[in-house]
Amino acid sequence: MKKSLIAAVVLAGASFGPSAVMAQTVVGNSPQALDWTDLSAYFGDVFAADNAGNTFADRFTFTVEGTIGYNLDAIVASISRSADVGLDVTGLALYGVDDVLISDGTSVATGVYDLWTLSSNNLAAGDYYVQVSGDLVSDTAASFGGAIMLAPVPEPQTWGMLLGGLGVVGWLARRRQKQQV
Repeated sequence: MKKSLIAAVVLAGASFGPSAVMAQTVVGNSPQALDWTDLSAYFGDVFAADNAGNTFADRFTFTVEGTIGYNLDAIVASISRSADVGLDVTGLALYGVDDVLISDGTSVATGVYDLWTLSSNNLAAGDYYVQVSGDLVSDTAASFGGAIMLAPVPEPQTWGMLLGGLGVVGWLARRRQKQQV
């Protein structure tokens, strides 16, 4: 009696095993190198039908070069007819060397459309990647898309020249005002 009970429990556990493993399947096209045009790039992925219950964690790689720092801003979005169709974006993050988390994204909206933003300041020269994570919630095809932009951080000399120029303009305006009196 005990042997048949143990056998039944083992068989029942084994039948749940494949379902649990399928829910853990990571799909997607990763890593992908970003194709930059003047410090801006588009990125995204498309998922085929019949992937309900699977997850994705797509990495989009890039390299910052030079001696100045760069500020990064990114946005990712997905849209579907209803919240139970397509995919849910569950995370957006920026990572550096050795998979060190630099900045987490912020969820702006979830449901029929998912919208995430990400910002990071003063990135030094090096290798980085943006990771978009999520869940496929139905067996329909799904996709997400995003844009990323780098902006150079002004060097201290630039700030000095700006302040010096404003000082000269202020001095000229004050001088002109005294001459009119």
